Amino acid sequence: MGDTGVSVLVFGHFVKETGYDNPYSSSGTRTMPSDQSVQQAYALAVESYAALGVDVLAATQRVEAIALSLHCWQGDDVGGFEKTGSALGGGIAVTGQYPGKARNADELRGDIAQALALIPGKHRLSLHASYAETSGRPVERTDLEPRHFQAWIEWASSQGLGLDFNPTYFSHPKAVDGFTLAHSDPGIRDFWIEHGIASRRIGAAMGKALGKACVTNFWIPDGFKDTPVDRFRPRERLVQSLDRIFREAIDPSLNRDALECKLFGLGSESYVVGSHEFYLGYAIRNRKMICLDAGHFHPTETISDKISSALLWLDEILLHMSRGVRWDSDHVVTLSEDVQAVAQEILRARFDRRVHIGLDFFDASINRIAAWVIGSRSVAKALLLAALEPLAELARRESAGDYTGRLALLEEAKTLPFGAVWDYYCLQNNVPRGEDWLREVRRYEKTVLAHR
Repeated sequence: MGDTGVSVLVFGHFVKETGYDNPYSSSGTRTMPSDQSVQQAYALAVESYAALGVDVLAATQRVEAIALSLHCWQGDDVGGFEKTGSALGGGIAVTGQYPGKARNADELRGDIAQALALIPGKHRLSLHASYAETSGRPVERTDLEPRHFQAWIEWASSQGLGLDFNPTYFSHPKAVDGFTLAHSDPGIRDFWIEHGIASRRIGAAMGKALGKACVTNFWIPDGFKDTPVDRFRPRERLVQSLDRIFREAIDPSLNRDALECKLFGLGSESYVVGSHEFYLGYAIRNRKMICLDAGHFHPTETISDKISSALLWLDEILLHMSRGVRWDSDHVVTLSEDVQAVAQEILRARFDRRVHIGLDFFDASINRIAAWVIGSRSVAKALLLAALEPLAELARRESAGDYTGRLALLEEAKTLPFGAVWDYYCLQNNVPRGEDWLREVRRYEKTVLAHR
């Protein structure tokens, strides 16, 4: 009973000091807390965390230094601006017909800017090659140059963003049979090799122009729908293709290469050439990054446990935060246990500077800007939660063999007043807290998206 009495007193003090009470008025209308009440709640949260040895200010500053790479393709359902005559392919499928899809680069940039205004922190943008601006003239992917992305570079500079890049190995006449760099036809392989070479040069130009190294990530759809007889030769061809793409030495301060593995895809259910084992071996041998996508493994696998193993052998890795539902379905990221586990692995081991975090999902069944905001804020919340862990005490108990105490503290930490810290963090970054951001999205939908 003594503990219960203390809890009641503490909660009563919290309500009195912060103004947080029943969030609904007697009429049933939602009443939002004031900035002052957020600050008061934050002060109490700081005390709670400090009692466990956690410096809240240091935690928020640490998270603020981590840039997420937003993916441009959420804004137009992976459409791009090419006119290749090919439908969306490569095992990629986008469902939904929510109105307001971006129809050109200016609209897409405007939508991205709106999303960024609602996400705390300074971030990056990841572009696919198919989002080149060619003034309405057809330009083959092998002939793409930095000038075709100059408007993106200038816009990113004005926004204070870094850029990342992705060669586009899908939705093209030369990829309709599901093979590109591992194709048995040397002519088709050569085409895609040249595209990869061009993409690395574009990435380097972006890094030079913006003063922030570009991560150029390679993903290919190559694989078989049914069980192949020969698994070796396609992988042998892929090695040869990659060796030619990476032959040109590029300053890593301008461009860094990543290779994205996959277990299976639509049309490649039985065999994917670029498997996890394949790319991990290639990355270790050639000092490249491996990209771990949260939806590219067996449903019972998580990428969090792979991070420390990969970083024993590699200097850096790239993560694609996604949410697979029964398969690699690229749902909007939510604050799930898997996402929290990834954030914990990064921050507990102090991999902040060795792990690049990108987003990769596409949902056309809901407002596309809201999808960016929900996914990005979920990842940011997971990072802040991880930064606020009482890690020193947890590590002390673990090293002392006190596994009971470790588990107990891990569970108690889940009910610390994280929400108050998150609200204050949003205020400090001049972005809406709580669901306030949704009002901005609704306003943008009414004034901008509805007129498309």
